[in-house]
Amino acid sequence: MANLISLCTGASYDTNKQAVEKGQVIQLNGYRNDEYVVYDIVNGYCGLDYRLINLRTHKFGQADIILPLSKKHGIGYYFDDASPTFLDDFEIAVLRGEAERLEREEQQAQDGEQQRKEALKDIGRERLQTLIPADAKAIILAELHRNESESMTDYFAYGTDRTVILGFSTHTKDLFTEMRKYAANFEGTAYLAEENKDYEHREKYSMGAGYYLGKSKYSGWVIKKEQFFGTREQYIEQYALIAGDETNICVKVQATVKAAETPAAITGDFIIVDYSEKALAVFGDTRPIKDYLNALGGRFNPKLMHQNEKRAGWVFSKTKEQELRNLLNIK
Repeated sequence: MANLISLCTGASYDTNKQAVEKGQVIQLNGYRNDEYVVYDIVNGYCGLDYRLINLRTHKFGQADIILPLSKKHGIGYYFDDASPTFLDDFEIAVLRGEAERLEREEQQAQDGEQQRKEALKDIGRERLQTLIPADAKAIILAELHRNESESMTDYFAYGTDRTVILGFSTHTKDLFTEMRKYAANFEGTAYLAEENKDYEHREKYSMGAGYYLGKSKYSGWVIKKEQFFGTREQYIEQYALIAGDETNICVKVQATVKAAETPAAITGDFIIVDYSEKALAVFGDTRPIKDYLNALGGRFNPKLMHQNEKRAGWVFSKTKEQELRNLLNIK
């Protein structure tokens, strides 16, 4: 039964009717006029599928419509219906072996990149657990935008090359004064710390970019604020990959408590436990010493899990263990 597809020329094409043979060389008419060899022909969802190998890149390809070159009308796959050319089985076997090798290498590279990202996300999750304040409702980000606009086609867009975490906010209001304050945390955005109305952009409308601070949304650094949605675990997961790279964190924290400011003796029923591979948790009546714990880099969390129940406590990096023991008089 014929499976007809109408082309822009007004003609119809039967995808069940075989257009070329195995081993036949065809060409792609488009941005790069590459040649392909047809190494297999199979039954597809909408008719015959032609399995291809690019003769330049040695990569696999696929086509469902191949037209005669004598009827060339635009971008698409074409075969020379006047003087067709073919490759023999040996040549095709060599090309297919090379294409399979490249495909394996690409898959290995993709798997390696995925593993690298998962490792970074593990690190990022741990960092954000201790970095994000318990009362935070939004995050302040700096993004490096890459202009992808094409003026010839009236197309305007940008890509993001890098994202840096500048800080956190306890409210969801868009305030340029707040954005300018955090701009000073990072060298790339430090110039945005000075008040300049030309850098303030308000695009809270359909298809707009929202509130952001920067010269242009299409290129260079811009600062924006993103509200946290969902559970703490969900927004930690959202920013884990960014936080996995230490250079992407430019959050100013309070300085460590100076020796002269540390009380002579702190008493109380405190415990320090291993909370994860890279984090500690402190439980007990910490309210009287919350300023000291905060100054040591701790982050309060009212919903930590300890002994199968939720408890309020403080989370620290394991690098702070000795300072914690000294502060809490725990040997």
